[in-house]
Amino acid sequence: MSEKAYEAIELANKTGKIRKGTNEVTKAVEKGKAKLVVIAQDVTPKEITMHIPVLCKEKNVPCVEVPSKEELGAAAGMPVGTAAVAITEPGESKEAIAELGK
Repeated sequence: MSEKAYEAIELANKTGKIRKGTNEVTKAVEKGKAKLVVIAQDVTPKEITMHIPVLCKEKNVPCVEVPSKEELGAAAGMPVGTAAVAITEPGESKEAIAELGK
């Protein structure tokens, strides 16, 4: 599941649009623009991302957790780790998003 999530983010970063960071992800979900949200489990303190899965459930957006913020940042094309990423325009990652949404 994690590998599929990283793959979806890499594809969306190349062919679509993504939002990086807790604040950007929160805004994307609230505005109804997020198609998939991926959150890193190794974020400290946990309070930084605790609200995101609840918000995703309210807005009916698929939300996936991955083990590493470093790998999540790398998949998003960043030199540093990131707590959360939202795919706003899927590009070629539509199939991966559909699989993760099940």
